[in-house]
Amino acid sequence: MPKKKTDPEMQDNVAPEEVTTALPKQTDTLVSVETDCQEPLLLDEADDEMVAAASGQDPLLIDEVEETEDEAEETACEPMPDPDFQAVSEEPRKDKPARRRRKAAEPPEGTPLPEEGAKKPAGESPPPRRTDPVLTIVAHEEIQTPEELEETAWHEIKNAYLSRRILSGILSGVETLEGGSSVAVVFYKQFRVVIPVSEMLLNLSQTPNHYGDIHSREQKILSGMVGAEIDFIIKGIEDSTRCIVASRKEAMLRKRRLFYFGTDDEGMYRIYEGRLVQARGVSVADKGIRVETRIVARAITPDWLGSAHDHYHVGDKILIRIQKIARESLEALSIEADVRSVTDNAPRDDLKKVRVQGKYAGVITDIYHGVVFIRLHIGVNAVAHSCFDPRTPGKKDDVAMVITHLDEERNVAVGIITRILRRNL
Repeated sequence: MPKKKTDPEMQDNVAPEEVTTALPKQTDTLVSVETDCQEPLLLDEADDEMVAAASGQDPLLIDEVEETEDEAEETACEPMPDPDFQAVSEEPRKDKPARRRRKAAEPPEGTPLPEEGAKKPAGESPPPRRTDPVLTIVAHEEIQTPEELEETAWHEIKNAYLSRRILSGILSGVETLEGGSSVAVVFYKQFRVVIPVSEMLLNLSQTPNHYGDIHSREQKILSGMVGAEIDFIIKGIEDSTRCIVASRKEAMLRKRRLFYFGTDDEGMYRIYEGRLVQARGVSVADKGIRVETRIVARAITPDWLGSAHDHYHVGDKILIRIQKIARESLEALSIEADVRSVTDNAPRDDLKKVRVQGKYAGVITDIYHGVVFIRLHIGVNAVAHSCFDPRTPGKKDDVAMVITHLDEERNVAVGIITRILRRNL
């Protein structure tokens, strides 16, 4: 039975799968016709057949078309395989670039691989150093490395130099230069500060005396000041060597101008006679201490001292009372002070602790022109003019004495040394 000819409008409604399956068959038919050297049907001839069919000629049956297609399939070559459009479209985008990257990453054949731990070429620059903060034990805690602490201290010194601020440091040593002059050395936050002896404000008299020449006296005073805290102002610095030169004289004159010549809101001097003042002990001797001025042993305490080193040390903060001030000038300032009036206000009656013909132990504090000064262990001052022990008594010896007389006017017990208990060798 002849099949009906399909309507061209109906062909548009054919499923997409049917259309795609029909395309390869038509392509094979065209290829087979071209390989048999047959002339393809031109578009104009196809149009003439359609016009003739419409004008009343016999239409071309579908069976005849199918028979013609069967004959063409028998004579045609083997059909070409269907191309994989998805594989062709995706391979250039995914597979090929990946191969190129792998080839670029892998070294060429025959190239020796670098050994582990091999040294880098000398010309290659090292990686940049990281500047992460120090990892601390306590969270969110910040500490500085020694290099950072040094840079911070040097920055502080430079600011003090520009602002002429007064700094304080410990006098750590005394040195003599090649020219014969002496310098004091202070270490301020691990930096060496040099102060010439002319800038130490020692105020020594140029007149000769039994203590020696001016240079030896300066050496003696500076040696006694080692370990004391002093003030200074930086006069010059050098960045390359980080050397510092300072002046104690300028710092002391500035403080004198402020405390001795400056006035408060009421118009009174800050330091006046009778006022209690805290001072630094810059040196200590057997019979006195030095602050802004020298304080002798009898102004320190009414007790007889064997040595002031037993009670005071260099660098101590000492409470003193100003007794007299002579404000002639900044450099010619004269001060008298004592410690005795601060610690000993009540009247003393120590002789009630001893009895005549009583025997007591004590320590020798001094010997002057044959007179032995003794401080009894019970807290009484005593003197002895003779000694029954065949050995010669010396300073700081422990002795036993018998009291023969009480001097109430000077508050002193008088007696005789019977024997030496322990010698201070």
